[in-house]
Amino acid sequence: MISIQEALNIVLKKDYSVDSEIINFVDSLHRVLAEDVFSDINMPPFNKSAMDGFACRMLDINNELELIETIPAGKIPKKTVGVNQCSKIMTGAPIPEGADCVIMVEDTKILNNGNILFLKDKTKDNICYLGEDITENQKVLSKGTLIRPQHIAIMASVGKTKVLVAKKPKIGIIATGSEIVEPGNVPNQSQIRNSNAYQLISQVKSLAAIPNYLGIAIDSEEDTYQKIKKGLEETDLLLLTGGVSMGDFDFVPKIMQKAGVEILFDKIAVQPGKPTTFGIHKKASIFGLPGNPVSSFVQFELLVKPLIYKMMGCNSALPELFLPMKNRYERKRSERESWFPVIINSEGFVETLDYNGSAHINGLGPANAICRIELGKNCIEQGERVYVRPI
Repeated sequence: MISIQEALNIVLKKDYSVDSEIINFVDSLHRVLAEDVFSDINMPPFNKSAMDGFACRMLDINNELELIETIPAGKIPKKTVGVNQCSKIMTGAPIPEGADCVIMVEDTKILNNGNILFLKDKTKDNICYLGEDITENQKVLSKGTLIRPQHIAIMASVGKTKVLVAKKPKIGIIATGSEIVEPGNVPNQSQIRNSNAYQLISQVKSLAAIPNYLGIAIDSEEDTYQKIKKGLEETDLLLLTGGVSMGDFDFVPKIMQKAGVEILFDKIAVQPGKPTTFGIHKKASIFGLPGNPVSSFVQFELLVKPLIYKMMGCNSALPELFLPMKNRYERKRSERESWFPVIINSEGFVETLDYNGSAHINGLGPANAICRIELGKNCIEQGERVYVRPI
């Protein structure tokens, strides 16, 4: 068996990429930039007021100021501010010529003669200067950025309405096992509903990739072979769930090899997910994930997600936090690294859940993270810091 880190290194060693395409920037959320983005203008594009107030000369702030103009946002000043003069100005409006500061409206008083009196001794300039945030031709977003709402706003501010992004990789999904029935069917005493495939479909969608569900492969070498062959031909990455352990009908690794897959590993020293298998084919890579739903979920998070991000050229690191445990956690066996579902609470502590093992999908429901306990370690004490990965 190899460690999970060794497995990840193997998965990411090969060069993977998908093509790129130009799309409207408003449709690029959760996509990955395939180009650098530069500003076409200075931001701000002019010296502007940072607040509502009166634009004047700093030398004159302790004198009565004659009001000569009102400047709303979006309008160009018409008058130059001279000695002991001011213009009423709104937030975001251009600073008039002659003025070098803005006094806040709440710090002023309008006198009976209509002049303005500043009620304090000094002020900041309260001006946002041309180009102080972004200069023309400055790079504002880098290739490989996973696009989030704030990046959409940046693209809008620099006029980047068409953007080059990585195409969505196509991820094939096959559930295996004659005991599996689709969720709309009522299982008999020897059957279970197919939760794994729909869990994987959702995990794939959360990465802005395209799931291609190829159905259930029954416990038949021919049916499994045909579905694997079809998946390798039609997708960039193929995920199978079930059929990779040591049972009489767990022949997925053998069928992978028959389909032309070079298997790079088939056991990992991790819990859950020991029988996780990974291989490469001339057309696509392939994972054989365990049949237990929590195992499948966790191995997607640890191995499949980083691979999909690499295929899209994403340079965003997956977050991993180092937080204190709220309560003591103990396990009986420690010959493998373990990941288990937890909650990161509002106080920043890690709380364990009622979790019975890799088949307990309902135990994963309340979780917002998975927690790591190292190989050889049986116990995490209350208050001890642990690595957790948000999910």
